[in-house]
Order: sequence, then C-alpha cells, then structure tokens
Amino acid sequence: MSAMVNGIQVVSTETIPGFIIKSQLGVVSGSTVRAKNVVRDFTQMLKNIVGGELPQYTELLVESRNEAFTRMVADAKARGANGVVNLRFATSAVSPGAAELFCYGTAVITE
Repeated sequence: MSAMVNGIQVVSTETIPGFIIKSQLGVVSGSTVRAKNVVRDFTQMLKNIVGGELPQYTELLVESRNEAFTRMVADAKARGANGVVNLRFATSAVSPGAAELFCYGTAVITE
C-alpha cells in the first residue's frame, strides 16, 4: 500500500521508493472503537443464514479503518514527519459487541 495523505507519504514497506530516510521519529498510531448496532446485527444475522457478503459490516469496517488511518496520519504530522513506513492494521475485542481497529507505523523524515 502507498498513499499520500496531508503531505505524509504512507507505505506498508520498510522504505519509501525514491526517498532516503533521514530519521525515525518513533511509532505513530490511530485507533477507533466501534460497537455493534442491534438492528444492524439482526439484519446481518438473517443475511448470514443465506450466505454472502455482510455489506453493513463491510461498511462499518471501511469507516473504522479510514478513521484509524486518519488519526495515525495526524499523529505523524504532529511529530513533524513527512512519511510513515511499515503501516499495519490490527483489531481486538474490547468488550462483547465492541471492537477496536488499530492502525500503526513508524514516522520518518525523508528527503
């Protein structure tokens, strides 16, 4: 993955092609915790019986990833970085019916 967001080049690799990493500023992260919606769960449970994609959960996951990613980029920008390498996503259960989506990487200064 490679993206330019708010002047921050974000990649899932250890280096940014065409750039030299001058310094590392440490781990940056962003996260969001989302809870299930009872109505959404009921309709998705019915969909699960017949099979196929669960589009409302897919939409929730996309929104959560975008929010966590945006927060990580803001963290990098606040530290004065112009790049983030080794982008990763992780999830974890926080409580029954709620989960965290966590985005992290290493903030860098490149030239």
